[in-house]
Amino acid sequence: MPVEYLWLFPLGLLIGAFGTLIGAGGGFILVPILLLLYPKEPAELVTAISLAVVFFNALSGSFAYARMKRVDYKAGIFFSIATIPGAIIGALSTAYIPRRIFDLIFGVLMIIAAIILWLSAEDKHSTSPNGAPIKSKTDPRLTERHLVDAEGTRYDYAFDLRLGIVISVFVGFISSLLGVGGGFIHVPALAHLLNFPVHIATATSHFVLAVMALTGTLVHVATGAFIHGVRRTALLAIGVLIGAQAGAWMSNRVGGKSIIRALAVALAFVGIRLILSEY
Repeated sequence: MPVEYLWLFPLGLLIGAFGTLIGAGGGFILVPILLLLYPKEPAELVTAISLAVVFFNALSGSFAYARMKRVDYKAGIFFSIATIPGAIIGALSTAYIPRRIFDLIFGVLMIIAAIILWLSAEDKHSTSPNGAPIKSKTDPRLTERHLVDAEGTRYDYAFDLRLGIVISVFVGFISSLLGVGGGFIHVPALAHLLNFPVHIATATSHFVLAVMALTGTLVHVATGAFIHGVRRTALLAIGVLIGAQAGAWMSNRVGGKSIIRALAVALAFVGIRLILSEY
């Protein structure tokens, strides 16, 4: 294995930890790094490597969040199924986008997402200050959830399942098209549009990302785009499997507002860097 590949392991550790902490899978960090380091590689190879790494990250993080009892499995299963058609179409579409256009689209999207997240960041908790559950208004269109995590924290919330399914189809397409995992869209959508508590949104998003990323990766394997990225993916995957456990552990010690704003700063940084690299 080439010596220049060895730095991919520590990179995987960082991506796994931060990606799991914010529920984004880490692809939004990995893709721009790969684009900058491998300027001659086709976009479909970069996205194939990233999606495979996102899968291992999301899988490891999901196990950690499952132990914390923060995954909303009922919603997660519906959302996961909804991402599959979008993920297939997105993975097949990447090959038709010129590399320079791909880089610019990715950079602009990162900056827009960062601005929206920073302006909308707020702490959302599951209970009132005295520990009593927050009561939601009765609405037949809303699906109610009442979860208690491993630490005994109660989460009461209600959301529109149909809207969540529509959002998940879109997330599946964008995620596979750009190879970014989609958590940078899914987590804020769950938190702000569907009223999920941030920690539940982060954990459930990771569960959904595992299914979506596996779907996109299998499409790239079937088309042959993944064949030249196996060794790089292996080193990154080992790193994210370990780092994801650390990220899940840190999630207990970081507030919801801090999670969202950390994601916003990271998105802005990689977006600007990627756009500047084209000039």
